[in-house]
Amino acid sequence: MAKNQKSYTPEFKQQIVDLYNAGGTSYPQLEREYGVNRSTISGWVKQLSPIKVSEGGTVTPKEYKALQKEIQRLKTENEIIKKAAAIFAKEQ
Repeated sequence: MAKNQKSYTPEFKQQIVDLYNAGGTSYPQLEREYGVNRSTISGWVKQLSPIKVSEGGTVTPKEYKALQKEIQRLKTENEIIKKAAAIFAKEQ
């Protein structure tokens, strides 16, 4: 980590993201009020904002990433099963 780089708590980051997502506060306002760079706030919003997946349903970016990983694993398993089924069908 750089010498002069500030460190923020996860709670502080989430508070800033919640203020932005509530719709009443813009990046420039948050930047002036909390002294955090606009690009830093933008990154937090991308990382910590919930993702709408269905009517009334949301997931965190971390959960979304885990779901994508699980989908990829299941696709790979399906391909293996299809290949195995084709091999067993040929043998009979």
